[in-house]
Amino acid sequence: MSDRIATLTSKDDISIITLDDGKANVFSPKMIQDVNECLDKVPTESGAIIITGREGMFSAGFDLKIISAGDIQATMDMSLSGFKLLSRIFSFPRPILAACSGHGIALGTFLLCCCDYRVGVKGDFMIGANEMRTNMVIPIPILELISHRVTASHKYRAILGAEMYSIENGIGAGLIDEVVDAENLMETAMLKAKDLATMGHPSYTLTKELLIREPLKKINDAISAIESD
Repeated sequence: MSDRIATLTSKDDISIITLDDGKANVFSPKMIQDVNECLDKVPTESGAIIITGREGMFSAGFDLKIISAGDIQATMDMSLSGFKLLSRIFSFPRPILAACSGHGIALGTFLLCCCDYRVGVKGDFMIGANEMRTNMVIPIPILELISHRVTASHKYRAILGAEMYSIENGIGAGLIDEVVDAENLMETAMLKAKDLATMGHPSYTLTKELLIREPLKKINDAISAIESD
């Protein structure tokens, strides 16, 4: 039996990465490793990717058990590897979509910010950055990422106000692009992914590079600065 908590499947030219640790889909070192290994196997010159979670839970963010244990080095290692993973997803050369299957808190929301298109599920689910409410400073790589995607009128509310949004209200904040019933989530994401997969290569890659060049440089420079401290 596989111990993987992020798995890769494919249908036609669409790669599907599913997060499922059976709980909150936290980005532990194991989850980060598994997602990276999935991305290693995904074509970079054709097709598209969908990232989704288990029913009711997209991701609740970093593994708080590691953070609360007080091991500063372990926390730093997990954080840096998580930032690098987000940068990799944000700059992935082919279309990458999120099928937000439930709650997406903290890094779960930042993952939404990395994706080119975000389909969310209707229901009593929340998304948002709660760091201010838990007395955590949002590091520069994350600030650059979320500032790039959140709409101007919601930037302070989402970051400094730690506002939690329903998935439906996430559209106005720039966190979600489309909301559907749970039974239609993957079908809708697949239809959009198939459409985006028709985008030409390398035109999609080169245009995406130009679109995100400035925030990506700031994100990667900030990661390098953290590593050098």
